[in-house]
Amino acid sequence: MEFSSIVLMEVDKDNKFVKEVGSYQVSEGGEYIKKFFYKENKVNLYFDTNRDVEEWQFTAVYDLFNVDIFEEKGYKVEEKDDEFNPTWIVEFDYDDDYNKMQEKLYEACELINNEMEIVFKEAENKKEEYM
Repeated sequence: MEFSSIVLMEVDKDNKFVKEVGSYQVSEGGEYIKKFFYKENKVNLYFDTNRDVEEWQFTAVYDLFNVDIFEEKGYKVEEKDDEFNPTWIVEFDYDDDYNKMQEKLYEACELINNEMEIVFKEAENKKEEYM
């Protein structure tokens, strides 16, 4: 992992930075996070595969990625399929309690990390199906 914390920035309706909301530690999985911001009482966390994928992997990763594990924990998840690599947006409510936000971020990082490991193993096992 290249870093251990990320800064949550508030953005306005035009997606311009307004102010720093807080700084949070990340666990394994934090390396997948590409954007992290607060807007209209929601936290938006963009993450991707953290590596370039081959053409066959692009479809495989989207097909095999289990968004249900995030939704079961109360996160809203959306695919952002106009990016070079598979990308998702996780949205959840902002909480003024620093510890609750820290826990939520740790949980999201763990889910991302675990799911990426599973997806790439499964994709490799199903490579013939996607080529």
